[in-house]
Amino acid sequence: MDISTAILIIGFAAVIAAFLLLVVGLVYSELMNSEIPQGVANRGKLHVVHSLFVGIAILGRILDRLGLCHQVSFIRWFRRWFLVHIKETPPGLCLKDLTFAGVSVRVYEPKAGSLGPRRGLVYIHGGGWVLGSLDSADAICRHIAMESETTVVSVGYRLAPEHRYPIQLDDCDAATCHFLSVAEAEFGVDPGRVAVGGDSAGANLAAALCQRLAKRKNGHLFSPCAQVLIYPALQMADFNLPSYQQNHAVPILFRGRAAFYFLQYLNGDTSVCQDVLEGNHIPAEMRLAFKRWLSVDQLPPECKLRPYSQRVYSASDYSGEVYHLIKDGLDPEVSPLLADDAVVRLTPPAFILTCEYDVLRDDGFLYRKRLLDLGVEVSWHHVSDGFHGLLDFYNKGWLTFPNATQLVDSIISYVKTL
Repeated sequence: MDISTAILIIGFAAVIAAFLLLVVGLVYSELMNSEIPQGVANRGKLHVVHSLFVGIAILGRILDRLGLCHQVSFIRWFRRWFLVHIKETPPGLCLKDLTFAGVSVRVYEPKAGSLGPRRGLVYIHGGGWVLGSLDSADAICRHIAMESETTVVSVGYRLAPEHRYPIQLDDCDAATCHFLSVAEAEFGVDPGRVAVGGDSAGANLAAALCQRLAKRKNGHLFSPCAQVLIYPALQMADFNLPSYQQNHAVPILFRGRAAFYFLQYLNGDTSVCQDVLEGNHIPAEMRLAFKRWLSVDQLPPECKLRPYSQRVYSASDYSGEVYHLIKDGLDPEVSPLLADDAVVRLTPPAFILTCEYDVLRDDGFLYRKRLLDLGVEVSWHHVSDGFHGLLDFYNKGWLTFPNATQLVDSIISYVKTL
């Protein structure tokens, strides 16, 4: 080997080593910012999963800055490779990839005999309006369909940052209404027994869709019979609720990332993320109006057991520029928790699932209270040792979290009652 070749190899190795050290250093720095409370089940496994996700996000960021690929595309690819394992269709289930009103959907039809029309569930996957796909929701949709003998329609809505609000909601609206119109004739499903549900951002879309359909109701089309909301993101007005403070650094969803995803969905301007986190985007009169829905006083005592501080705002905290950039995010179609009483009262019965160690916990608690106060029936399940994103780790081999089974069982038990 000549000297020039040796120098080239040593130089290449040094670059690779420096790159790996940079990634390791950044991952270590990010991990030092995480806090996994003792009450979280399988803390060690969550640490490992979080380390891996942080590493992939950082690697994606580096590749993005080098111009090799977009960070979001890299993360989507990794999540498909790491979390999605499509198995052979079981004998008792029929899968169809179709298009409803121009929107990609996957329909799961149980083959078991039924005495009459089946129930249906339109399922909307989570992923912060940025991640997720028909494939990522495949395992849970199969399981719900088989275990509850329900025809499940999974919606492959378009994602941010390529597409912004209201495209995601419009896609879910179009696919749901199409299914409701053909449910009985084409799928043997009773259109009066079709629920809409989803997890995280998908639950946001499900709640917003139920409100939109309630306002539009004209008698020509059945409305959803229920809304199934799994750790829903329901408002971007207050990121300082107790659960946001108590769980600000609990994987899989940090407080800052929650605001980041909302902004990606809304318009992509993440430069105002810190202002939104601090509440600088809410005018005083609007904050006063929201208080009856977002006040800490509306939360049950168990939400206040762990430390938090009650933020006091002054006129100087408000930024009109930030408000005008994100004001659409305070519309009920983005923040369903902020809808008028007259609209919320018209929405269907709800199943709401919350996790204790989730920044979105209080969104679920507050919406549950609003619905109950307005006479809407609510079934509620709380995973006391759960974290946000737990559903992604159901039946995933070594990645499985045992308490995810409890979560899934509660969903199926509710769906069976429809």
